[in-house]
Amino acid sequence: MSLLVVGTVAFDAIETPFGKTDKIVGGAATYICMSTSFFSRNINLVSVVGDDFPENEIKKLNKKGINTSGLQIKKGEKTFFWSGKYHNNMNSRDTIETQLNVLEKFDPIVPNEFKNSEYLMLGNLMPSVQKRVLDQMNKRPKLIVLDTMNFWMDHFMEDLKKALKNVDVLTINDEEARQLSEEYSLMKASRKILEMGPKYLIIKKGEHGAFLFDKNKVFFAPALPLEEVLDPTGAGDSFAGGFIGYIAKTKDISFENMKRAVLYGTVMASFTVEKFGTENLSVTTEDEIEGRLKRLKKISQIS
Repeated sequence: MSLLVVGTVAFDAIETPFGKTDKIVGGAATYICMSTSFFSRNINLVSVVGDDFPENEIKKLNKKGINTSGLQIKKGEKTFFWSGKYHNNMNSRDTIETQLNVLEKFDPIVPNEFKNSEYLMLGNLMPSVQKRVLDQMNKRPKLIVLDTMNFWMDHFMEDLKKALKNVDVLTINDEEARQLSEEYSLMKASRKILEMGPKYLIIKKGEHGAFLFDKNKVFFAPALPLEEVLDPTGAGDSFAGGFIGYIAKTKDISFENMKRAVLYGTVMASFTVEKFGTENLSVTTEDEIEGRLKRLKKISQIS
């Protein structure tokens, strides 16, 4: 099994009602890879950073089984940086500053050794960049998962719709699903989005759980009730990492197995939000993951 992850490796500065950080490591691909590493040790990363990115952070990824030979390091340039502040309900945030830096001209180069990866996770990037990755693959992966956001819908909707024709699973939140489909009802939205090309759709609702759709079926997983939520940054990416990591581990792309993968994604997101950045993902254990999975199954069952 081999999994290719493409996305951002970045610096974040985050403020929530419960604390504040200086510049810490973040980025969609970072969260995805860290989350996926609990299910696989054969993860290939394609991304870009500046020469200000610490070498010891790259070594941390390597220790998790993440092959960083596809991580471009641009000399004399700076790593992508995002700064944001969350409101009291933690479901909304204000972007304070965005510095694209190396991301502005990012041209993803997929190393030859990655071009036959069996599973592909396209993290949140410009749709044309996501498509360039697909064009470099030697053969179509068994499963292609794509994540996106409302910014690309605002500015590159046609490019996004072209990319959606080539993917198996789309992961977005409820606000983005409504924008993409122009439907308020998530049931109606799911039908319209699935007509755009994806075979499966995951709609994330943060603390209210997640939906999985195909053309004929729907599955809902609740979120885990948590006593403390410090930082929701990266929760969706950690969810995606848990989802595709479990799929790649089990090599089963059926709807029934995707239901289990959604539960694992939910569990991985629950660890991320309890600390700032990737701090909790760095120390979480497999026993803790399985423990939370049992808890999640228990609270969602009736007799």
